[in-house]
Amino acid sequence: MRICIHRGSKQIGGSCVEIEYQNQRLLIDLGLPLDAESNDSRYLPPIQALDGNDPSLLGILISHPHLDHFGLLAHISPNIPIGMGVNARRILAAAAPFLPGNIPIPASGWDYQSHQAFTIGPFTITPFLVDHSAYDAYALLIEAGGKRLFYSGDFRAHGRKSVLFDRLVESPPQNIDALLVEGSSLGRLDTDQRFPGETELEEQLVQAFSATEGIALIHTSAQNIDRIVSILRACKKTGRKLVIDLYAAAILEATGNQNIPQSDWSDVALFIPQSQRIQIKKNAWFELLKKHSKNRIFIESLQESPKQSTILFRPLHCRDLENANCLAGAGYIYSQWEGYWENGTYAQLKDWLAHHNTPKQSIHTSGHASPVDLKVFVQALVPKKVIPIHSFMPERYADLYANVEQHHDGEWWEI
Repeated sequence: MRICIHRGSKQIGGSCVEIEYQNQRLLIDLGLPLDAESNDSRYLPPIQALDGNDPSLLGILISHPHLDHFGLLAHISPNIPIGMGVNARRILAAAAPFLPGNIPIPASGWDYQSHQAFTIGPFTITPFLVDHSAYDAYALLIEAGGKRLFYSGDFRAHGRKSVLFDRLVESPPQNIDALLVEGSSLGRLDTDQRFPGETELEEQLVQAFSATEGIALIHTSAQNIDRIVSILRACKKTGRKLVIDLYAAAILEATGNQNIPQSDWSDVALFIPQSQRIQIKKNAWFELLKKHSKNRIFIESLQESPKQSTILFRPLHCRDLENANCLAGAGYIYSQWEGYWENGTYAQLKDWLAHHNTPKQSIHTSGHASPVDLKVFVQALVPKKVIPIHSFMPERYADLYANVEQHHDGEWWEI
């Protein structure tokens, strides 16, 4: 089995790995780099047959629905089969119409079921559901020619699905020849440190909501399902309703999990900002709106009871809240990767918050494993080789593991 990391040996995001056996090929992930200026075909790695005209490329396996792992699917042939989680596929289909830019809807292909192996040509693939900030995320075991490659994807051990990490390290796949393991946290934490868990964040949110005299604005991704669960639990403890828009309602429904907050729950309300109303009218999404309108509220409800409301916030809410004078005593909680805030993505929002004297508080945790948990993970799998990927600090792997073998982007190697 031959392997090439096309992108990811020295960076986080834009991941893409090619595997070849007996002139048959698979790709694992085809991600948009985090520093890409736009979702543009110029970021495609130099891989043959992305136009769908070479049958040696059997398909692409997507580990999870984050753009830095699937975003470049927008620029390949729709005839190339795509493997991913069933729920992840539904979430991406639900999200794409709402989002600007080149958001791909993956082509049909293989639907993962955790621990259930399937074959693609000479390859046998076994997906393992993992704990990550993306819903329905998987690690992948790929076997061919008697060799076994394990691709960790992105994972953690401190989310609401941490039991998945525990199960994997308690009963890991055996005889791993090479382990491609993410190292996003290396360089961000000392080797003995851990990120806070979602349950710790829940308590921080309870304190923040309790201390907020008006509307609480919490800025997070509607696709970070663990975080939405934490937010709703904190709302219930502080007598607030979670207010979502139609985009979030569609994402939550697409999980297919009725244990996940839904638009018809009594402690959830639907509010449609004006810009989204225009979008609904333009695209004739009237049936979608009707499906989620059981608990619909209007701006008057937010004016009358601001302390009883927590908005799952996006910048498209700004004009509605401003025009309705809903910001007295409001608090803003930033619950995303801090890099977006620091690199200017939300420069206009910063000015808006300053104009309205709305304080910012950051309450967030990583979607990636702490160094301590990375070490536990690798020790459990006992791989013959540990290959760095999805890390800005591949040189730090040797601090955690004994059998590190670093490969560069574009380099082919064998197991």
